[in-house]
Amino acid sequence: MYEHQTFETVMERMLARVPDDVDKRQGSIIYDALAPAAVELVQMYRELDINRNLSFADTSSGEYLGRRTSEYGVTREPATIAKRKGVFFGRENSPLDVPIGSRFSLDDQNYKVIERMTQGQFILECESPGIVGNQQFGPLIPIDHIDGLVRAELADVLTPGEDEESDESLRKRYLTAINEQPFGGNIADYKRKINGIPGVGGTKVFPVWQGGGTVKCTIIASDYGQPSTELIDEIQAAIDPVLFSGLGIGLAPIGHRVTIAGVGPVEVDISTTLTLDIGVTIGQIQGDIEQVIADYLFDLRKNWESDEQLIVRISQIESKILNVTGVVDIVDTTINGTASNLTLSIESIPVLGVIALG
Repeated sequence: MYEHQTFETVMERMLARVPDDVDKRQGSIIYDALAPAAVELVQMYRELDINRNLSFADTSSGEYLGRRTSEYGVTREPATIAKRKGVFFGRENSPLDVPIGSRFSLDDQNYKVIERMTQGQFILECESPGIVGNQQFGPLIPIDHIDGLVRAELADVLTPGEDEESDESLRKRYLTAINEQPFGGNIADYKRKINGIPGVGGTKVFPVWQGGGTVKCTIIASDYGQPSTELIDEIQAAIDPVLFSGLGIGLAPIGHRVTIAGVGPVEVDISTTLTLDIGVTIGQIQGDIEQVIADYLFDLRKNWESDEQLIVRISQIESKILNVTGVVDIVDTTINGTASNLTLSIESIPVLGVIALG
C-alpha cells in the first residue's frame, strides 16, 4: 500500500482536487506550491511502510524484532565467551600448574585461567565475547610474571564462543516457539532447553531410543563442529546428571533418563581430474578449491539439525570447483574413493579431508 505512493501519484491526487480552470501544468504556481508538500507526503508514506514492516516478526529487524519476540518470552541470545584448553610447561618440558586468575595474551586477545583440568592443563576463558575467542591457537604470552613458566600453548576449543544472535536465528526460534509449543519434555522442549545452553549450535532428539523413558539428545557445537567432551559433560549435568538419572534433578522431567551425545565427524576425501586454463597450475588453485569445498561442507553442517540426513553430492562439488577461476573442466570426481554421493548417518557431519587434484 504505502510503498506504491510515489511523487507522481501523490501529485496527481493533489492536483485532481484543484479546479480545472486553474493552470496545473508543471512550473505553474499551483504545481510549484503543492510539490514540496507532495515530497513530504512521499517521505511520510515510506516511513509508515518501514514502521509497518517493523511491527511484524517476519519483516522486522534489529531492536524492533527483539521487542516483538520478547512479547512471547523469546529474547535475543547475547554474545558468549569461549572456553579454551591451555597447556603450560616448566623446565625440561615438564607440566606446570599456573595460578587461577592468571592472564595470557595471543595476538589481540586475552585469556584468563579459570579452572584446573589436570597437571599443567587448565581451562581458560577469553576476555572478549564472541567467535573471536575460538579462532586462535598457538603460544601464549603471560601478562603477569609466573615463576618457572617456560612455555604456554592455547589448544582445544572446549566451549565455542558465540556472537550476539542474528536476526535470522532469533526469528527462527520465535517461529518455532509459536508453531511448536514446548511442554513437559516433548521434543520441542528438549530442543529449546539444550539449544539455549552456550556452545550448542543444534540438537536432534531421539525419544524412547532404548525403551520407555529413555531419551537421546545429539548436539552439534555452535561453530558447527564436533562438540568437546567438556561441553557434552556440561550439558549432561544440566539436563540429567548421570548419578541422579531419571530423578528430575536436572532440566529433564522426572522419569526421563537422558543421554547427551555429540555428532561424529566423517572425513570427506575428494579426488578429481581438472582441465585448467593455459598458464594455470594445480598449485595456484589448490587453496581456492579447498576453500570452496570447505565452505560447502560448512553449509551442510549448519543445516544438520533440520535435515534428516546430510548428503555430500558430487554434482555440488563439481559445480563449486568449476566456479574457481582457472578451472575449465572437471571429470572423474570421487568421494572417499567412490564415484557417488556420500550419505551420512543421522548423527554424523562432514569435515574436509584430503583433496587430490589431477
